[in-house]
Amino acid sequence: MIAKVICYALNGLEGVPVEVETDVNKGVPAYEMVGLPDTAVKESKERVRSALKNSGMLFPMNKITVNFAPADIKKEGASFDLAIAVSLLKASEQLIGADVKDTVFLGELALNGDLRPVSGMLPILISAKAHGFTRFIIPAGNAKEARFLGGAEIYPAHTLAEVVRHLVGVNPISPLETCEYTVHPNPKGSADLKFVKGQPVARRAIEIAVAGGHNVLLMGPPGTGKTMIARCLPTVMPDLNFEEALEITKIHSVAGVLGEEGIVSVRPFRTPHHTATTVSMCGGGNRVVHPGEISLAHGGVLFLDELPEYKRSTLEALRQPLEDGVITVSRAGGTYTFPARFMLCASMNPCPCGNYGSADRTCSCTPAEIRSYRKKVSGPLLDRIDLQVEVDNVSYDELTSTEMQESSASVKERVNMARRIQHNRFEGYGMNTNAEMGERELNEFCRLSAEGDKILRSAFERMGLSARARSRIVKVARTIADLDNSEEILPKHVFEAVSYRIYDKIG
Repeated sequence: MIAKVICYALNGLEGVPVEVETDVNKGVPAYEMVGLPDTAVKESKERVRSALKNSGMLFPMNKITVNFAPADIKKEGASFDLAIAVSLLKASEQLIGADVKDTVFLGELALNGDLRPVSGMLPILISAKAHGFTRFIIPAGNAKEARFLGGAEIYPAHTLAEVVRHLVGVNPISPLETCEYTVHPNPKGSADLKFVKGQPVARRAIEIAVAGGHNVLLMGPPGTGKTMIARCLPTVMPDLNFEEALEITKIHSVAGVLGEEGIVSVRPFRTPHHTATTVSMCGGGNRVVHPGEISLAHGGVLFLDELPEYKRSTLEALRQPLEDGVITVSRAGGTYTFPARFMLCASMNPCPCGNYGSADRTCSCTPAEIRSYRKKVSGPLLDRIDLQVEVDNVSYDELTSTEMQESSASVKERVNMARRIQHNRFEGYGMNTNAEMGERELNEFCRLSAEGDKILRSAFERMGLSARARSRIVKVARTIADLDNSEEILPKHVFEAVSYRIYDKIG
C-alpha cells in the first residue's frame, strides 16, 4: 500500500512542500530512501524504527520504499521524522480511517517516541500557510513560536503515540490558541545615554543614526567611551512592530538561536568578535546553510568594535549587504538569500597607539604606521558609513560631574517621532527609513535649496567626495530635518550632515 504525507523543507527562509511517499510491499525486508535525502534524513530510519516499537506500534518487516518529492530538492535535517513515521503507519494499515490529507507533519523523533523541536519552524509554517495549508502537527517544544501564527490549526504533540491517538480520534490534541503580540519596551540597564559623560557630538550622531537607520563610525582614542555609547543604541531604537518581529524571528528560528519567549521582541544587537570568519559573518555552512551575523542583526544593530582588527575580506563582504539590504549565499547545494537590513555601528582608534588627533595626548606613531593602520579599512566601506564621528577625551570635571545627561528614553521619543514621519512619507514605497532611499526617492523627498546645494557643492569639491557620499549626506540631512520636524531640508541641516564626514577630512 502507498501512503502520502505532507512535510516541508527549508530553502533559506522559505519553506518548500515535500510529499513523503511510502510504499510497503511484500518481499525481502528492506528500507530504501530516495529523493535526495542527506545523512540526517537517511539516519531517520533507525529513529523511526525504534520510535514505532517503543510507542507500541509495529514496524513492518517488508520491502519499504520512502520517496521525497520533488526529487530535485535536497532534503536536510531531522524534521521529516514524524512525516516518515505517519506515512509508514498509514501504508502498513495501522492508521485505518485516519485523515492525514492536507495536514503538515513536522518534528524529530527520539528513540522512545518523544517529539523533539526543530529549527526553522516559524518560516516553515508561514510558507505552508501561504501555500494553502492550515492544519499542522508539530512538536510541543515549537509551540511558543508557532502560537503567533493566526488563521491556522496547530496541534502541539509531545510523543508519536499522542499523534497517533489524535489521528484516529481516540484522544484529540487541543489546538494552540493564537497569542497576540505585545510591544516590548527596550531593556533597561546600565547602558543608558544619561550615564555618558560629555561627548555631545557622539550623542547627537547616535540619535541621528537611529532616527534614519544610518551607519555610524565612532573614532577616537581608547577609553573615551566609544563602546559605551554604542551599547546605548538598543535603548534608543524604536520598538518592534509585529511584522518586523515576525521577520526577525524567522531568521533566528532558522539559525537555531531563538529564545524561550518564542518570538524576538527586542531589536537585535550583535557584537561578533574581530576573529569572526567571513562565513560566520555572511552565513553559510558545509551541510546546512545558516544565516550569519549580518542577517541575525537584521532590523537591529551590528556593532564592530575595533574595526581595523577584523579581517579585510570579512569587512569587504559587508559592502553589498550595506547597499542592498540582503545577502546572497552561494554554495554547491544551492543559492540562499537572507535579509540583512541592519544598522552598522563601528568603532576604531585613529592610529595604532590611539592618540592621533587627541587634544591632550601625544601620538607615538609614524606617518607610515598611521597610513598602514588606516588602510585596513577600505575607502569603499567607509564611503558606505553615513556618519563618521570623532570622539575625544573627556575632562576630569566632566567625568566627576553629578549632573545627569539626557536619558535614552527622552532621545527615543524624538527618534520615534522621526520614524513616524518617515513611515508616513514612504507608505507604498516598500521602505521604512531615510537610509533606504534610492535616487528616485532622493529626487522626490530631498530637494535642496540653492543655499543648501551651494554648501554641499563646496564640501563635495573640497573634500573630494564620491557620488555615494553625496547621496548619503543628503539622506542624513533629511533625517536631521525630520528630527527638527521640518518639511524642508534647510542649509543648517546640510551643514550638520557634512560635519559628520570626519574621515574624509583627515583620512
